[in-house]
Amino acid sequence: MNVFFEKYNTPHEAFPFDRVKLEDYEPAMRRGMDEENKEMERLMNNPEPPTFSNTIEAMERSGELLGEVTEIFFNLTSAETNDDMDELAEKMSPILSDHANNIMLNPKLFERVKAVYEQYKQAGYLENSKNSENSKSSKNSEGSENSKSSPAPLPPLSTEQRQLLNDTYLGFVRSGADLPQDKRDRLKEIGNEMSRLDVQFSQNKLKEINAFTLHITDPADLDGLPATAIDAARQAAKEKKKDGWIITLHSPSMSPFLTYSTRRELRQQLWMAYNTICTHADKRNNTEVVRRIVDLCREEAQILGYKCYADYVLEERMAKDQQTVYKLLHQLIDAYKPTALKELESIRQHARELEGNDFELKPWDVAYYSNKLQEKLYNINSEMLRPYLELSKVKQGVFSLATRLYGITFKLNKDIPAYHPDVDVYEVYDRDGSFLALLYCDFHPREGKKSGAWMTSFRGQSIDDDGTNHRPHVSLVMNFTKPTDTKPALLTLGEVETFLHEFGHSLHEMFSQCKYEELSGTNVYWDFVELPSQFMENYCIEKEFLATFARHYETGEPMPDELIDRIVASRNFCVAMACMRQVSFCLLDMAYYTLDHPLTGDIETFEQEAWKEAVITPHIPGTCMSVQFSHIMAGGYSAGYYSYKWAEVLDADAFSLFKQNGIFDQATAQSFRDNILSRGATEHPMTLYRRFRGAEPTIDALLKRNGIDTKTPDNT
Repeated sequence: MNVFFEKYNTPHEAFPFDRVKLEDYEPAMRRGMDEENKEMERLMNNPEPPTFSNTIEAMERSGELLGEVTEIFFNLTSAETNDDMDELAEKMSPILSDHANNIMLNPKLFERVKAVYEQYKQAGYLENSKNSENSKSSKNSEGSENSKSSPAPLPPLSTEQRQLLNDTYLGFVRSGADLPQDKRDRLKEIGNEMSRLDVQFSQNKLKEINAFTLHITDPADLDGLPATAIDAARQAAKEKKKDGWIITLHSPSMSPFLTYSTRRELRQQLWMAYNTICTHADKRNNTEVVRRIVDLCREEAQILGYKCYADYVLEERMAKDQQTVYKLLHQLIDAYKPTALKELESIRQHARELEGNDFELKPWDVAYYSNKLQEKLYNINSEMLRPYLELSKVKQGVFSLATRLYGITFKLNKDIPAYHPDVDVYEVYDRDGSFLALLYCDFHPREGKKSGAWMTSFRGQSIDDDGTNHRPHVSLVMNFTKPTDTKPALLTLGEVETFLHEFGHSLHEMFSQCKYEELSGTNVYWDFVELPSQFMENYCIEKEFLATFARHYETGEPMPDELIDRIVASRNFCVAMACMRQVSFCLLDMAYYTLDHPLTGDIETFEQEAWKEAVITPHIPGTCMSVQFSHIMAGGYSAGYYSYKWAEVLDADAFSLFKQNGIFDQATAQSFRDNILSRGATEHPMTLYRRFRGAEPTIDALLKRNGIDTKTPDNT
């Protein structure tokens, strides 16, 4: 029996990963599409006049089986894939895209949606939608009497219902439902091709990363590496049944090598391998994939009546337009670049102090000599902290932080099936003891898993008409340093920050209290979604937080106060260089998606021209970021990478209130939960933010936090 067609006899209806088979997915997807098509047929052929209930809500509740299957399958193609899964993803992605397009480009469906939308618009119900955040409140809001302009009495809509109606209508319009048939057909073709390209781009990158190993057989080539890195490299070689040590392009392996290895030629080899991913003359080259993705995005936007893809995307963002995005990016360049250049020069000078005045700093040297400088200035490096940051203690500290702020608790349940032996599943309970969510924790790299870190969900939150609250099943996926035969998993402070970041996303998902899954949890504007995650990063260097869990894994001794003081003192070390790096990525993203003509010429050259305002190190010929830049090519951040910096302004401003009231202040935390974390996309994000903070954010708190000494630019 296909597992998707059975009732799950598991705690909290958790998906039975232990029983799913590869051959279950395709039949379940096809049945899911058939079921949704029948639902759409019934909806279109309903003889009753279109209403919010029989049209908008009916659409939102449709496609349950298909949604479940695709969430499970495509989450696993990121976290636990293989060649057969990849092959099936390539096969089904265009079919699924075509299915979705057939719904969103169906003129008969759109006719019903538009009819409901026009009724409520004429009655004044939609003035307060997420997309018209600054408009005045409607008299009809929250069920007051109908406007005189309404041709007939209408059932009142809640704020969330108005938002769902507005989003559903705009979803059809922005998909091209009101366009002529030939243009709708072309949009379908674009959607199908894009789905194939997304899969191709991601698979090429993962295969390229997995294909490279730096195999070390001479112990002298380990010089400078800390014991944790050597143990991990030995473990990697053992897993591949090789002698010696293996360094890979996965961050927990590559990053320590670039930071500590004294073997400059090996650092160069590793750095070049990573920065030339998908550039080689073979079937994993992503150059033309990038060109095609960018061109298809532009063509899609222009068919829909926009000048470029960025204009199309930003219409549904807090930033709203290109000018606002570029204003923020140039504010950051003006504020941070002078300091970034000074930071780079300090690293260069320190390298020359160590190596001689004729030493020329290269990109593969920056991590190494910046670490040397940090040790000189603050007597600190990431390896010094590892013994105090054992993963189980970090996890306990992060969970305890959530308990202290919000009153929630976590209980490991080994009876809930997971998709890999490395994955632990926790039941999460609210302050009153009620069940809140399932949390899957997947911490370590493996070959079937993409690099990086992310939060996702296997089931979203929603509330049925009878009041049944379907709680979310959330997954935290990371690639932390693995345990070895001799040591547990010991993290860097940067990995702790990553944990906090993704855990912030999970809180946004777990605290959701929305009626409709489409609006719940993290289904918010892309330039708002990073606020809860980046907000949590602030705790990483707070002394009061570190003191709750940072203990030596062997002795149990707490991290010394003077070491924590050095961490706090070094928090802004090279912060401006890090900012310029992020801004350079933002500029590259915007350069691609503000194009109003086909992308021609050399991709590498285009890239260098696009980000030159922010880049402070010389280009190494042959290297290219674009061909591995998953966020903007296959990860949903196209014309949206600026969101990280936008949200950083928000998170600094938000955390300043906690600093004012106390970083563990429960009243402030409850306000953050009530106004931000539980509301999903039910209202405009700036409305939610103002309700929490009392005012719109400015860049001031970010500059203060980063210690940037400059005149305050205009408010964002």
